[in-house]
Amino acid sequence: MNLCLIAPNVVSPPAPRLCPLRAGRPTQRGVALVISLLLLSLITVLSLGMVIAFSSQTLIGGYYRNFRGAFYAADSGLNIARQQVMAQIIPSVPPTFALPAAGPTATACGSTAAVTIGTTYANPTTLNTGTASQSWNEMFKISNAAISQPVATPVGVNSYSCSMGYSITSTGTAQGSEQQTVTETGNISFNVTGASATNTVSFAYFGAFVDNYPPGIGPLVPGTMTGPMFTNKAWEFMANQPPWMAPYIFTDPVGQVMSQVDYWDTGWGQHWVAGPSYGSGANLIAPTFQAGLQLNQPAVALPSNAFNQEEAVIDGDGTKLTPAQTTAGLGALLNPSGQSYSTTSGAQGIYFAKGTSAGSATGTCRGTVPPPCLAGGGFYVEGAADVQLIPSGATAQVYKITQSGVTTTITIDPAGNSNVGRTQISVGGVVVQDLYGVPTDYVSTPQASTMVYVNGTMTFHGPGEGQGAIQDNAMITLTANGDVIATGDVLYKTEPVSIPQDTLIPAAQNMNQVLGIFTATGNFITADTQADQNIEVDGSIATISASESVSCNGTGGQLSYGHINTINNVGGMAQSCIYAADVNAENTWFDRRFTARPNFAPPWFPSTQITTGGALPANPGLPTAQRIQWVSMSSE
Repeated sequence: MNLCLIAPNVVSPPAPRLCPLRAGRPTQRGVALVISLLLLSLITVLSLGMVIAFSSQTLIGGYYRNFRGAFYAADSGLNIARQQVMAQIIPSVPPTFALPAAGPTATACGSTAAVTIGTTYANPTTLNTGTASQSWNEMFKISNAAISQPVATPVGVNSYSCSMGYSITSTGTAQGSEQQTVTETGNISFNVTGASATNTVSFAYFGAFVDNYPPGIGPLVPGTMTGPMFTNKAWEFMANQPPWMAPYIFTDPVGQVMSQVDYWDTGWGQHWVAGPSYGSGANLIAPTFQAGLQLNQPAVALPSNAFNQEEAVIDGDGTKLTPAQTTAGLGALLNPSGQSYSTTSGAQGIYFAKGTSAGSATGTCRGTVPPPCLAGGGFYVEGAADVQLIPSGATAQVYKITQSGVTTTITIDPAGNSNVGRTQISVGGVVVQDLYGVPTDYVSTPQASTMVYVNGTMTFHGPGEGQGAIQDNAMITLTANGDVIATGDVLYKTEPVSIPQDTLIPAAQNMNQVLGIFTATGNFITADTQADQNIEVDGSIATISASESVSCNGTGGQLSYGHINTINNVGGMAQSCIYAADVNAENTWFDRRFTARPNFAPPWFPSTQITTGGALPANPGLPTAQRIQWVSMSSE
């Protein structure tokens, strides 16, 4: 019921009365309650959604935290296991070892028998020890460990580079049930040097050797250089500056007689330092000495010509005759037409030792080789000549020797005549000599080897740029009484080492293809006419003699005729003196057969005695690990 008030008057007080309802106005009773309930429901739904969302985020965050914790635990386990492998292999290196100690069963590099990561970490191992005791709870276990036996590669007379492959699988856990598995494969390497020893070696033993490196003459051309390096003075290195921007990288021991190294800054200032680096910033000179820099070493003696290259042509030995007997023996040599050598016969000609009877003396057909035969060790060339080397078929080596426009072609095939050997000589395309046997080195075990001795300046080259010139298993030494000038690429048909890794190629490791280039009176000169100005000469190059080292008057080193961009060499370089060469970069990939195989060298190559090793019976260096592959076996 609605109550209305009537306006008051002065006669009587107001009195309430009934007011009539207005037509068309519905009742609104209960609307506020409905709205309140709807709002309360909405707020409840929103609150529940927020609770669920925050709970899910908390669960996801916790899972990810445990996932990452397990991952880092697995990775930490890998590092711990790898370090333990390196720590356990070094004590297994024996205090002494027999030489040579090369190959997968080498004793010089120890054994993996002492490596225990497979058992030590077979069960979950906590990472919360020491300073990490209050860290997030993490554990790991090594579920698989495969460590190969060390392989020793000789890098010196009694020094070895040791290498062992590994594959380690680690499983990590954190506070939850999540697990992560990580696998790493790689290689662990270290060097071992035995007790000091003096040994006779060929100069092919060196990746680089310089007898007389005068202080202040100038820095070494930068590049990658492998094989043992040594100088009887001091090495000189430069800071990077155009066009010499290649870094110095030395993969084998670098030694010198003097106690300090000569470093050249960008202003060509010299700094003598008894250490492996100098300077900072643009003047930083820090060669990479992967096998160490050795100062204050004993000097290496120059060759006393223990092998006489001229004599080797006569008798295939090179050690029996005196100089007077060698000169007399040259008179017994014949030219392709069958005429004897004579100093008065002219300034040019090619001569060889022809055997007409069987026997064992010089000038006879030795062993099972019947006459007529090639009885000596190669060919004597009177006067300057151009020598081209070409492989033929699977076993033959061709020498094209040109003098004054006349080319003499010599084909040497050890497999010819039913493996007795065949030497065929042609002049102007006509065969003038067809002989049994091939040139042979009789110094120790007789083996097919060829000496080409040029009594004058010799230019040499292969069949063309990038083409093989040295036949598989052909053993050759080119010797000149004067300069030897490379006018084009001279490559092995099958390279013995990989480039740029400079590791022995298994298929070629026991092959005998080898080239030696030697002069005691001249220089090794590059004279490339290719458009790219690059040249590669494989083989061990030696321009050394005691007389040249005394004066260094322009001979006994390496030079260039014209600008050379890059010179590459698979072998090594030994020289009496060092001179400036117009070369941007020089890379030497050492023929590791010269240290991996005892007494392996070019035939009749000059030799010396060297003292290497340390004061201790065995002196292993610090191991380093190179990761090859790292794989997370679990997905996020």
